[in-house]
This record gives sequence, structure tokens and C-alpha cells, in this order.
Amino acid sequence: MTSKERDDFLAAVHIGVLAVERPDGPPLMTPVWYRYTPGGAIEFNTERSSQKTHLLEQSGRASLCVQREELPYAYVTVEGTVEIATTDRETRVDIATRYLGQDTGTAYVDAGVSGDDIVVRLQPAR
Repeated sequence: MTSKERDDFLAAVHIGVLAVERPDGPPLMTPVWYRYTPGGAIEFNTERSSQKTHLLEQSGRASLCVQREELPYAYVTVEGTVEIATTDRETRVDIATRYLGQDTGTAYVDAGVSGDDIVVRLQPAR
């Protein structure tokens, strides 16, 4: 894929599989909903108290694999550093509605507000 094709693929709606190294074993891998604007960071929400967040804070980096599961099969992997910040309702709704639509995505966010959420920004380096 060209650089533009990779950017377009990442910007489309796919579920990503995030991989974060563990100091004592194989990487933690978990599916994530995300958003991406070409040239920017890949952003996803998670709980501050999660194992995923703890490992992201420790390592400061992660990998993400995004794939298309129908023909023609394709995938893009991204590696880079992460930044963790407080998230807000607007970010949570924006990411959820990419996957669930406006009404269901908004309801999903409103039903699950924990006050413990953060946004992770994965800056593609490779």
C-alpha cells in the first residue's frame, strides 16, 4: 500500500487489535475502537484503572493491527509512542458513533460513564 492508502485504510471503520508489551511475558493484546485522521494520532478510550493503561504507562509505546476480514483481505500495522490524557464525553461519543451510529453510540456512552476513562493517543512512527 502507498502511504495514502494506509492512511485511508486506518481512517476507515475497523476494529484494531492493540498490543502492549509486558515485562514478564507475551504482549497484552486487546481489541479497541479507535479514530484516526490522516497525519494525526490514533486515539482510543479505555479505563485508567485497566491493565492495558498500566502497561501503556510503563512501556510508553504500543502496536496496533487493523484488518479487513473480507476480500480483498488487507491489514495495516502501526507502531509508536503513546500519550495518555483525560478524555471527555465528546471524544467518547465521537469514537463510539463511528461503530454504532449516532443514537446508539451516544446511548452507549451515556449508559457507561465511569469517570475513570482516559484517551490514549498512539503516534505512528512506523
